[in-house]
This record gives sequence, C-alpha cells and structure tokens, in this order.
Amino acid sequence: MKLFESQLRNIVRGILEEGETLSEGMQYHLDHGVGVDKNIYRPGSEKFFELFQETRRLVKAGSYSPNAAEQELLETDIGEWGIYEGERVPLDWPMLYEAEYKGRKVELNKPKRGEGGRAYVYVRNPKTGKIMKVNFGSSMPDAMGDSEKDKKRRKSFGDRHNCADKKDKTKPGYWSCRATKFFGRNIPGWW
Repeated sequence: MKLFESQLRNIVRGILEEGETLSEGMQYHLDHGVGVDKNIYRPGSEKFFELFQETRRLVKAGSYSPNAAEQELLETDIGEWGIYEGERVPLDWPMLYEAEYKGRKVELNKPKRGEGGRAYVYVRNPKTGKIMKVNFGSSMPDAMGDSEKDKKRRKSFGDRHNCADKKDKTKPGYWSCRATKFFGRNIPGWW
C-alpha cells in the first residue's frame, strides 16, 4: 500500500503546473491514503470546500483517480458557490435554514425519521418559494451491512431508482437515494 501511495503522490506532483503546489489538506489525504470523502476539515468551512475544488482540478487534469465515494461527491456541486438572496452560499451543501410550514418553525434540508420507518424533510420549492414537506423511504429493514448480499442490494436499489440522475430536492427519490448520508452512515454507493 505504501508503494502505491508514494507512486500516487509522485504522479500528482508530476502533473502539477510549474510553481503550483498541493494544499496541506490534499497532501495529508495523499500521504495517508485517505479519500476526500473523509475530508479532514470541519464540514462547512472554507477549507472543507476548497479541498473539493482542488480535487476536481486534479481529477480534470488526470492526476487523481477518485474512489467511488469521492466520485459520488465530485459529481455534485459541493465546493462550488452561488448567490442566494444576496448572500454567498455553498452549493449542494445542506443548509439549515429556519422556515415556517403550516404555522410552525422547521429546519430546511434536514431529514428526520418519521413514523413507521419512513422519513421526511422540509424543503423550499424553487419554483414557488413555498416550504413543502417531502415524505420518503420505507419501513423495510435497511441493507447497511458489509456483506455481499447487502452490497448487491444497495447497488440494485441505486440502479433500479436511477439514483445518479436524481437532482430535484422536492422529490422523494432524491432523498431516498441519499438517506444514508443524512442519517450518519457513510457507506459507498447509494442507499
């Protein structure tokens, strides 16, 4: 493993433009063989997002091969920024805004477990600007184990539900495909 890590570091350094260096964070990830899906910086910090930007540049230059979990993150806009209501905000990062739904305060984009094993989340409809509740999930036992059977089940779920193309946060499919990430399970692949 150490030989592979050493070769990878040398490949990355060889492709960098003259005078360009790797950030301390990227250097740490390469030195320790840890993917950026396990970002060492505090989630939501500037450095956290900068590491994803740097990784994208290295992947685009052909000098870094992401693992499956990294690839999944790099296919989103995490690390990119946009303007919302006059403020600079990170894209594809769950922002916890307080909003009102049917007269009570709710947090946006933060899934919660509901009754009967199902889950729900409050989101702002981008077309109308109104807050809506999206119910998702099932009461089926989950497949979060490391067995081959569980891995096949997760892959089958992702393929069947076309998770890679789910981009609309107002639809249950978007949240079902990403539920594991929001409920604290960091496993590769969908669901």
